Amino acid sequence: MNDYQALLQEMAAFVRVADSGSFSSAARQLGTTPSAVSKQISRLEKAMGVRLLERTTRKLRLSESGVEACRRCRQMVEAARSVMDVGGQFCSEPQGLLRVSVPKAVGHRVLHPHIPAFLERYPKLDVQLLLDDGHVDLIGGNIDLAIRITDRPPPGLAGRPLMLVDHVVCASPDYLARRGAPSHPRDLARHDCIYLGEDVNDNRWKFMRGDEATMVTVRGRYAANHSGVRLDAALKGIGVGSLPGFAAREALADGRLVQLLPDWTFLASYYGTAWMLYSPSRFPSPKLRVFIDHLLDCLKGGAGAAGIEVG
Repeated sequence: MNDYQALLQEMAAFVRVADSGSFSSAARQLGTTPSAVSKQISRLEKAMGVRLLERTTRKLRLSESGVEACRRCRQMVEAARSVMDVGGQFCSEPQGLLRVSVPKAVGHRVLHPHIPAFLERYPKLDVQLLLDDGHVDLIGGNIDLAIRITDRPPPGLAGRPLMLVDHVVCASPDYLARRGAPSHPRDLARHDCIYLGEDVNDNRWKFMRGDEATMVTVRGRYAANHSGVRLDAALKGIGVGSLPGFAAREALADGRLVQLLPDWTFLASYYGTAWMLYSPSRFPSPKLRVFIDHLLDCLKGGAGAAGIEVG
């Protein structure tokens, strides 16, 4: 047996270590011990004749040769996943488990309402929705599809734009009766505002109108990093809320909230396009193709599932 064939498991373990940043975390994912994983990496380094990881007392990091080796080992792991999907290519209908990572608010308010119809249409498919606003590693996390709001999709993935995520500032009629409505973004400095609060700049609201740009520092007694909480706070008259358009749509339509400064574009932290991102492959699995088609049909009026390389 060739050396590289004998080291396939070591290469896969190396990818897990690189993704997780530690032997112990990789070991938990692989169902083994940190010492066993460490020995796998040592065998791989010995066979290659280079050091792949630079070990410090606090963390591991890839060496220069480790970066290139990891890139190629990722391709091997992805190829192995593609092999496991071959059976699905010849099934009469899509089947198996589909793991989808999505930001919390988008998952709750945009994707979840369309999941029941998808499950009914494809009875042999299961869906695991992972609601997470943080970074996700598709390969290391065994994720089939990730939805992220960005204007710059990460390189090395295939993807499709799903929808524009716009943001609005709005308030309840009761609040506006007490405090009045702003006629210009700078007027918001005199209002109680409900903002994200995750970053020191989250209370610096940026607006555009044509070629005119302005920024105002807002203040308020309540900040919350969940759109549902900010929506409820705005409905209760606590202040002017910053909300994704999809979260505020119903309340705006029935008059429980009033959009403020509608002739201005509010450039919130997460303003941009929701992208569907997945590992590039000549043959995306049937379960992934039908899910992408389903979302596009529901949210964009129908479009094909052919992906594009984003980097």
